[in-house]
Amino acid sequence: MNNGTPVRYKVAEAAKSAGVSASTLRLWESQGLVVPDRSETGHRQYSADDVARIKKIAWYRTERGLNPAAIREALESEEPSETSDPADTSDLGRRLRSLRHGAGKTLDQVAGDVGIAASTLSTLERTSQGVSFKTLHDLAEYYDTTVSRLSGEERDDVAEVIRAGAWRTWPETTPGVTVQLLAEGRTMMDCHRFVLAPGAASEGAYRHEGEEFMHVLSGRLELVLDSDQFFDLGPGDSLYFESRRYHSWRNRHDGETILIWINTPPTF
Repeated sequence: MNNGTPVRYKVAEAAKSAGVSASTLRLWESQGLVVPDRSETGHRQYSADDVARIKKIAWYRTERGLNPAAIREALESEEPSETSDPADTSDLGRRLRSLRHGAGKTLDQVAGDVGIAASTLSTLERTSQGVSFKTLHDLAEYYDTTVSRLSGEERDDVAEVIRAGAWRTWPETTPGVTVQLLAEGRTMMDCHRFVLAPGAASEGAYRHEGEEFMHVLSGRLELVLDSDQFFDLGPGDSLYFESRRYHSWRNRHDGETILIWINTPPTF
């Protein structure tokens, strides 16, 4: 009896269930075909759904002779169609997949155009996680939309007052980066509260139309404009700049950095 705790399989157990080697299972992980959870000590843990997916992968490979890209497409075709509420912030990956299908593109085509691994894009579409802020912006630009819209921010209902601690949060696509909404509805500004874990960064420079304002509440943020202008911002510091300038950032504090970040018009 497991008292309701979900069963977790080790890599050897999951591999044996599908009749493949543990090294093959690790290869499939690197190809984005299956993404297991990790224990606190970093060991792979596979759920019952993961094991079922592994068996399907093995069948597609041995019985159909499909390559990894074709297997990803075959697995996608088995997933539910786009029926969820577009305002549900957990569906960022589903939105990206819908946009890709609408454009008639494969995972490999989009990944090649954007400059990322197909396995990374596959993981993002399935889990809404695993990419840098820069990559998320590049994908939004590729599909002619914004990160805010992909994250489910734009809603018709407007809450004029949002109480402290009651902020709606974007899906956490980037490790260590939490984005909370300070204003709801179809606004002329993207108003966000960023909470950055130690070492969290954009992992590259990006740009878009509009203007931006940031105000640091706590911690320390390094912002770089056009690759050669460095700003070291501490508590109480503010910065205003044109969004078309390439900008990158990282948390330089050994604790959390929290800041208010506003874009106008809502082009991020």
